[in-house]
Amino acid sequence: MTYDFFKRLSLFGTVLALCVVVLGAYVRLSDAGLGCPDWPGCYGALTVPQSEIAIQSAQAVFPDRPIESGKAWKEMAHRYLAGTLGLVVLAIFLGGWRLKASMKVHRLLPTALLGIIGFQAILGMWTVTMLLKPAIVSAHLIGGMTTLALLTWITHRHWGADASITVSPTLKLFIRGSLLILLGQIFLGGWTSTNYAALACTDFPTCHGAWVPAMDFKDAFHLVRDLGQSENGGNLTLPALVAIQWTHRIGALITFIYLSVLAFKLMNIPPLRIIALLLLATLFAQVCIGIANLAFQLPLALAVSHNLGAALLVIILVVLNSKVTSKKCSYKNTEARCQCAQQ
Repeated sequence: MTYDFFKRLSLFGTVLALCVVVLGAYVRLSDAGLGCPDWPGCYGALTVPQSEIAIQSAQAVFPDRPIESGKAWKEMAHRYLAGTLGLVVLAIFLGGWRLKASMKVHRLLPTALLGIIGFQAILGMWTVTMLLKPAIVSAHLIGGMTTLALLTWITHRHWGADASITVSPTLKLFIRGSLLILLGQIFLGGWTSTNYAALACTDFPTCHGAWVPAMDFKDAFHLVRDLGQSENGGNLTLPALVAIQWTHRIGALITFIYLSVLAFKLMNIPPLRIIALLLLATLFAQVCIGIANLAFQLPLALAVSHNLGAALLVIILVVLNSKVTSKKCSYKNTEARCQCAQQ
C-alpha cells in the first residue's frame, strides 16, 4: 500500500462512515431494525429469502416472524454497507502499521478504530438478538459517530495543511469541549429516538403547555431495561417519555448556545472563518429540523435529516480540533517523510 492510496482510502472510509450512520438512522426510524430476526444473515441466509421455497424454509425456522421483504432489505443493505466499512477500516489498520514512518497520526489510532468497528459488529448483533434494547441501540449510535469522528481525524491529518492554526489556550480548551458537548447531546438524541419519545411533547417550546411538565426521571434514564418497559418491568409511562424528550430539549439548548458562542469567537480568526460559518449554518439547520420534526409529527425524511445534521456537526468539530492541533515533524533516513504526533 502506498501513502497516496492510504490517503484516498481514509477519505473514502470517512464518506462511507457518514453513509453508514445515515442509513442506520433510516433503518431504525423506518422500524426496520428487526427486519431480519437473526445475525449476520437474514432468516438463515446471506440475502433476504425471495423464492417460494426459501420463504417456506425461513418461516419454518422463524414461525413467529413473518417475512417483510421491504424491511429486511433495508436492514441487509445497512449490514452490507457496514461490512464494507469494516473491510476499509481493516485496510486502514494494515496500512497504518505498514506506513508508520510516514503516518501523520499515531499508529495506535487505526488500531483503536479497528477495535471500535469490531465492537460495533457485536453491538449490531446484540441489537437484533436483544430486541432493540435502548442502551444497546444508543451505544451503537455513539459507536457509529465515534467511528466517523476517528476516520475524519485520520483523513484531515493527512489531507489538511501541515501547519496548525494558533489559538489561545482558553479558546483551544473551548474547542475541545465542543466535542464533549456534542457527544452528550447525540446520546440524548439517540436515547430519545430509541425509546420512541420524540413525540412525547407535541408542542414547542413548552411541553403539554408547561415549561416544566410532570416527569419521571427514574424510569426515563434507567439504562438496563427492555424497550418500552420501566425499571420494574411495567410499561414505560408518559411522564418517563416526557422526561426523555424534555432533557433532550435542554441538551439542545445548551449545545446551541455553546456552539454558537464558539462559532462567533472563531469568526474573529480569519483562517477559521469559513469553518465557523459552516458550523453556524449546520447548527441553525439542525435546530430548525428538530422543531419541524415536532410540528409535522416526525416525518421520516426530516427525522433522518436530523441524524445527518448531527453527523455533519461531528465532522465539522473534528476538523476544527485538527486545525488547532499542532504537529511535530521529523525526517528519517534523509527522506522527506513527515512523522506527526499530537502535542
